[in-house]
Amino acid sequence: MKKEIFINQTQRETRVAIKEDGQLVELYVEKPENIRIVGNIYKGVVENVLSGMQAAFVDIGLETNAFLPFSEIEGNTFLLEEEEEEEDSGKSKSYRGHSRHKQNSGSKYPKIKTGQEILVQVVKEPYMSKGARITTNISIPGRFLVLVPSANYVGISRKVFNNFERRRLKKLGYDIKPDGFGVIMRTVAEGKNQEDLESDLNNLVDAYYRMEKLTKNKPGPVLVYKDMETVSSLIRDLFTTDVEKVVVDSKAMYKQLYNYLKGSAPQLYERLEHYRQKLSIFEAYDVEQEIERTMQRRVQQKSGVTLVIEQTEALVSIDVNSGKFVGRKDHESNALKINLEAAREVARQLRLRDLGGIIVIDFIDMYQEENRKKVYNELRRELRKDRAKVAVSAISDFGLLEMTRQRVRLSLLLSSTEECPVCNGKGRISSKASMGTKIESWFSRCLHQKREFRFTLTVNPELAVFMKNGRKNLVRSIQWKHFVKIELIEDESVNMDEFRVYSKRQKKDITADF
Repeated sequence: MKKEIFINQTQRETRVAIKEDGQLVELYVEKPENIRIVGNIYKGVVENVLSGMQAAFVDIGLETNAFLPFSEIEGNTFLLEEEEEEEDSGKSKSYRGHSRHKQNSGSKYPKIKTGQEILVQVVKEPYMSKGARITTNISIPGRFLVLVPSANYVGISRKVFNNFERRRLKKLGYDIKPDGFGVIMRTVAEGKNQEDLESDLNNLVDAYYRMEKLTKNKPGPVLVYKDMETVSSLIRDLFTTDVEKVVVDSKAMYKQLYNYLKGSAPQLYERLEHYRQKLSIFEAYDVEQEIERTMQRRVQQKSGVTLVIEQTEALVSIDVNSGKFVGRKDHESNALKINLEAAREVARQLRLRDLGGIIVIDFIDMYQEENRKKVYNELRRELRKDRAKVAVSAISDFGLLEMTRQRVRLSLLLSSTEECPVCNGKGRISSKASMGTKIESWFSRCLHQKREFRFTLTVNPELAVFMKNGRKNLVRSIQWKHFVKIELIEDESVNMDEFRVYSKRQKKDITADF
């Protein structure tokens, strides 16, 4: 697989595009006002503990309090025995087994109280009106391994498949890790010698002790450890030997990445390129057009098959349509072919748009269980390329497949667009006929309460044409019905689903009065 990374940096935003075999599969956008906070560690202050929600809200210094589920509270520091809880508080226990490891024992409770300072790490970005999701299970990622304080184990990435290499890395991990720390060997640690791993580990331990010092000296809420920005973290996590090249159009960013790679991965820094042409890097490598298509709700395939992707606050729905696809076989064979193609594209779109939460896919109906299984397996196979955690259920008798995908940050659509001020995010506005009815109702209410005779009605030019040239001239109809004089004004600054009424007698806008 040919894998390439392109980085475009401007004063307004930084964009990172990842291509596989010439196809755009992932896109990351970071803006100055929306800097990535996943991975950051804070000394927070507990604001509320809600047993009914099995969660706590923690002030970490952001606009909205962070959300801490009891299932994310780990370690003996935050656990309290039943008897101790009752002795300390004099109250009966309110919740059993919130610790993930003690969930079924029912013998311990999370030891957190309002006003308590607590060390937490962000695992999910704030989403719409929801605060960031946090955990007390702290970890600090490096190039080759991840440091886990207050632990005593060595984990190996599941993507290291060679059993001999897994045993070698585990032994090395136990040899180099200090007491009181756990380590997780990342995929890129494969084949690395002890010196490389030890150097990375020492840097992480130093970072932990700096964080610990800051935690002791500063009151919460305060940021005590900041993870890398988006570009650097992606290079750290994704720039492996299977990436053919990384192309950057910013000289400063190129130097920063060059120095980082020269120290941590010298075998890769020669694959880093500085793009110097006047034409935008995304235009030169055919990324910009792909991004434009990603903003559309309809995805058109070359075969004629289309996907319609709808995002709501509750879930994401994906409808598979045969579109212009013309098959030469029976319905079942055609449906299988369409669904297999759609499954591959759905997996790519999930990564590209970074869609998370509950996802429902409506495939073309298939009657044979064997064919439904083929589509299910094809989707699972394609989702293995995804770094996000996914869970997929089998296709139901209704042709629906339900799945969940880990949501870490805002989807591409939400991070790159704003809510429409006209439709307020609905995607639709009142029809011209409905607007005519609203205007007629407004005059009915107004003239029922007030004695007015002369008005100015201001509307969008398109609505004005409809009101004057319809089968029934609406303005004339209102005038005859209520014995009033209405002057119709066209104004392009007025939205299609708005209107303004001015009273000539009162010499003011009275739209909001009725």
